[in-house]
Amino acid sequence: MTNDLLKRLERHQAGAGARHTRLARTFRPVYIEGPLEAAKAAKRERQLKGWSRSKKTALIKGDLEKLRDLSRSKD
Repeated sequence: MTNDLLKRLERHQAGAGARHTRLARTFRPVYIEGPLEAAKAAKRERQLKGWSRSKKTALIKGDLEKLRDLSRSKD
C-alpha cells in the first residue's frame, strides 16, 4: 500500500525496507488496484495477503472465472 508507487519502487530498488526488499531488488508491479481510501486499502491488502497463491495468480492474470471457482472451493 502506497500513495506514490514510483517512489515506493525506487526505495525497493535501493534496498530500503524489509529484509525481502534488500535481498530481491528487482521489482515490478504485477497487480495494481486503486486509488482507495487508506482504511479500505489496508483492508484489501490484508485480504489479498490471506489468499492462496493460486487465487493471487488468477487475479494477476485477470482470470475472474478461475478466481470465482477458487473462492467457492475455499482455496
